[in-house]
Amino acid sequence: MADARKLGFGPIAAPGGGVLIVFADDSLQFGPRTRSALGSAAELIARAAKAERFTGKTGSALDIVAPAGIKATRLVLVGTGKAADRKAQDLVKLGGIAMGKIPNAATEVTALLELADGPLKPEAAADVALGATLRAYSFDRYKTKRKEGEEPPAKARVTLAVADVTGARKAWVAREAVAEGVVLARDLVNEPPNVLYPVEFARRATGLRKLGVGVEILDVKAMRKLGMGALLGVGQGSRHESRIALMRWNGGKKGTPPLAFIGKGVCFDTGGISIKPAANMEDMKGDMAGAACVVGLMQALAGRKAKVNAIGAIGLVENMPDGNAQRPGDIVTSMSGQTIEIINTDAEGRLVLADVIHYVNTRFKPKFMIDLATLTGAIIVALGQENAGMFANDDKLAERLTQAGLDTGERVWRMPLAPEYDKLIDSKFADMKNTGGRFGGSITAAQFIQRFVGKTPWAHLDIAGTGFASPASDINKSWGSGWGVRLLDRLVAEHYEK
Repeated sequence: MADARKLGFGPIAAPGGGVLIVFADDSLQFGPRTRSALGSAAELIARAAKAERFTGKTGSALDIVAPAGIKATRLVLVGTGKAADRKAQDLVKLGGIAMGKIPNAATEVTALLELADGPLKPEAAADVALGATLRAYSFDRYKTKRKEGEEPPAKARVTLAVADVTGARKAWVAREAVAEGVVLARDLVNEPPNVLYPVEFARRATGLRKLGVGVEILDVKAMRKLGMGALLGVGQGSRHESRIALMRWNGGKKGTPPLAFIGKGVCFDTGGISIKPAANMEDMKGDMAGAACVVGLMQALAGRKAKVNAIGAIGLVENMPDGNAQRPGDIVTSMSGQTIEIINTDAEGRLVLADVIHYVNTRFKPKFMIDLATLTGAIIVALGQENAGMFANDDKLAERLTQAGLDTGERVWRMPLAPEYDKLIDSKFADMKNTGGRFGGSITAAQFIQRFVGKTPWAHLDIAGTGFASPASDINKSWGSGWGVRLLDRLVAEHYEK
């Protein structure tokens, strides 16, 4: 599990036993504190690096067992690349790379956070710790037997040795809160659907109350009274009742309009009557990754006591093909009063978002709204799994999200919105239909959602390619990625806290 390795900070000093991790850029030179701590072993490392043609390339590593001259049982030299090219997100990756080089059997690990140009500053050291923490995550709570070679990591104490211990610990407070938010999001996405159904998901959201987050749960009766026919239509075929969880963090000035984050929470998606093919349907337990991100974000904001007012709202449903399920051809009335013809019951996420977005917009009058949803396979066809699709009605918000994506590595790519696409979802029998056909599928889905936004600044993030089953990275080996927590936390920290 994620807590198998405990991170802490300590001073740069002569290492004791266990695994020692040292960093080197392309100059292959050590800082003065590191050289002093290594003593005669510094020359051994230099010779070994030359013999192995180790150049300090980013992510490369040199493993030396039982190095002479120091007490460490193993020394790992990790390359950091050219100093001039290094960015903050590279330090996060560096922490993940270093954590990945630690043997499973290790119980004591020390990493000397100093490069040739000097020790890492507190913020940079905290970035390394963030990457290491995220890489250490695993989800194995349901494994009772293991094959040979699958043993989990031993409980280990990992000490990040820095020049400014107090400063690093202070900088780590905010990073640790973000890490905990990502871990929470990953846990939620990884849970099986028989465990994490709408009522249980809502119950877990109430766990944020211990951090000072106000949590309100709307049940079916409350949603019916509000007229949420779009959301309720999706869940009516399931024996698990639908829910909406509203989370509120008041860390900013009283009376300041909140920022609003809305997540699609389809806890399992069979496609309903328009049932999906059997192959890979098990992946549809992750169709609530948008909601998981929102819960993780609220955990991060509250955990670091962000100076902002924020609303997190998640629509939680299960889309099943019961005899009571909605049918293609049905017409439902959304909370906004707009009517929707159901063309395909597998285009359900936008129906959930329609009612939750309208509710949040009219009740809280937010400064902006950002929704996250594993919405369309079309976005994977367009962008692969390296970028989330971003649709926005506000250029400034889009630009800020783009930059936050570049800063964190959780990248977004802006897609078009235009009236020409909007006409594809006009219906002969209702105000609109819930799918616009084969072409531009992710765009017409965004056009649909936009009809419930009004004039509020808004961005829609289609995370179908990044929310789960995305390629493994230096900081994530988990099926559930927790994508979006770091992106949105950076957006808030950079532009909306005062």
